[in-house]
Amino acid sequence: MANVKEGNTVRVHYTGKLEDGTVFDTSEDGASMEFKVGSGDLLKAFEQGVIGMSIGEKKTIKIPMEEAYGPRKDEMVFEFEKARAPEDFDAEIGQELQMYRADGKPVNITVIAKSEKSYTMDCNHALAGKDLIFDVRLEEIL
Repeated sequence: MANVKEGNTVRVHYTGKLEDGTVFDTSEDGASMEFKVGSGDLLKAFEQGVIGMSIGEKKTIKIPMEEAYGPRKDEMVFEFEKARAPEDFDAEIGQELQMYRADGKPVNITVIAKSEKSYTMDCNHALAGKDLIFDVRLEEIL
């Protein structure tokens, strides 16, 4: 029976959850996820975690926040004055948006508060500061 090696393209089903059991992502109700091991398309610890697995095998991969999306950074929270926003812009608390940095790179942000004069925006990844747990089942090695 073949085992996953670096460079293999594999299909897995997975459920990603936090330490308290909250599920943040899963493929169980849809198509399995396909990726090349070692390509760097996914978190390195996730890709490394499937190495050695055989078809049908289940495994739990625990990824500490340092190897996931890093710690939350207070400096990535900022005020955005409503006067600088487009005229028809009216974001709600919890809404996720894409803005562009001065160098043109897109940044995903979440609106975490709003006042009469401004919005409070958070650029931290939604999973920053959290340890992640993935239950993985290897479907096939392509």
